[in-house]
Order: sequence, then C-alpha cells, then structure tokens
Amino acid sequence: MTENLHHDNPLTNDELAHLGEGTVAYLREMDSDDLRGKFPGMPEIASGLRLWAVFAADGRPILLTDQRETAIAGAMQNDLVPVSIH
Repeated sequence: MTENLHHDNPLTNDELAHLGEGTVAYLREMDSDDLRGKFPGMPEIASGLRLWAVFAADGRPILLTDQRETAIAGAMQNDLVPVSIH
C-alpha cells in the first residue's frame, strides 16, 4: 500500500523567501568562478580558488573568506546562526 505524501506548503512564496531572515546565515564553500554575479562589486580574483561565502536567508551576500572559521565568526558577529549548505 502506497501512502500519498504530498503536502501543501503552508507558507506563501514570499513568506518562504523571508524564512530565517535576520536570524540565519548560510555558509557555502564555492569555487571563485561560481562567485561572479553573487557578490556585486567583487574585484577580479584568481580562477579556481575555493572560498567560503556567507549569505543572508534572503540570498544577500554578506561575507567572502578563504577560511571556514572566519565565515562562521562573521555570521556570529552579526548575531546570525551559521548553517552550512552544499
């Protein structure tokens, strides 16, 4: 017997977009080539570097660093709970 696991989303798209706003920061290790366009005004950097990016819950870029610990500290200094994403 198969159970239907489809659930309607109780949040609107706008509510979902703002979930965690002001409380959560998302940390992601990224290739420097993938960062173009995500961090406006970012100077040219070498291709192929692995960097840690910190984003607000709404996707706004907050911080870019080469060390995970610095990314975590930056989130916490802004009173945000760091959450790692892949």
